[in-house]
Amino acid sequence: MNPDDELAERFRAGDEQALRLAYDRYGGAVLYLGVRLLGNRADAEDVTQTTFVAAWQGRGTFDPERGGMLGWLLGIARRKAVDRLRSAAREERVATTVRAQPVADEESPERVLDRLVVADELAQLPAEQRRSLELAFYDDLTHPQIAALTGLPLGTVKSHIRRGMANLRRRWEVDGAASGSRSAGPLRAL
Repeated sequence: MNPDDELAERFRAGDEQALRLAYDRYGGAVLYLGVRLLGNRADAEDVTQTTFVAAWQGRGTFDPERGGMLGWLLGIARRKAVDRLRSAAREERVATTVRAQPVADEESPERVLDRLVVADELAQLPAEQRRSLELAFYDDLTHPQIAALTGLPLGTVKSHIRRGMANLRRRWEVDGAASGSRSAGPLRAL
């Protein structure tokens, strides 16, 4: 049995020393991939750590017949880097949305918080629903205007807005944010 196969077998069996050996052997390659994908060493180091944590927790899914341990680890690292990029993009969209909203001097901290929550929730909707809701609420366009602007059929625009509002409401309730009168507050902030 070659050393890589032996390491993989020990890793799958839950040998913590094998985890350390795997990190020593493959950590540099995982870090290199992270730096190449993210362009930032600090983020790449975080991705490297989360890759090995995820690999350890999911070690039972590693199948040496489908490929080597390095390829498996690099696949995990790639997914973790993509997750990091998506998260950063979502945070940037939220920040952009918040910066674009005029803030009155008398606006309460709760209202600002509501705007942040709504912006974050909007960022998690499918793009077509998000775009339709933004045009309806931020730009104050009617359904026919949105249809003309986007080129979508009027019924599709109405469906996107209805589904988007339902998704927001569901997420708002599931996240525990809806309590009493606050449940309608952020949706009015749109």
